[in-house]
Amino acid sequence: MEQNRRKDGETTAPVRVSGPEDDSEALESLILETLDDDKAEDVIAVDLRGKSSVTDVMVIASGRSQRHVGALADHLLRALKEAGHGKARVEGLSSCDWVLIDAGDAVIHIFRPEVRSFYNLEKMWSVEPAKPAQ
Repeated sequence: MEQNRRKDGETTAPVRVSGPEDDSEALESLILETLDDDKAEDVIAVDLRGKSSVTDVMVIASGRSQRHVGALADHLLRALKEAGHGKARVEGLSSCDWVLIDAGDAVIHIFRPEVRSFYNLEKMWSVEPAKPAQ
């Protein structure tokens, strides 16, 4: 038998329910602030909501050297863990030419400048659909 533990006339406290969009926006803000604090260069965020089922936002940033790329990635991983996003997956941390961090709703690419210009991910995601032939 289930009993109601609330007394007569007692109401529940208001509860703020955050939706998935609030979570991904907060995650994006955390990532951008952390990269900015650590002096990442040429940081851009590509909004992929409705364009990709893999992630909501892709962040691309550059570090000045392999050491800077590694430090940016390490600090970002710590910030994600402290904010409750501790299950982020990482690739490339051993060489620090291109570090990929998959935080679920956000994917972060941290490059050395030469590697970033070679792969040019910004161009790949900003291409507009081809116009129909006439």
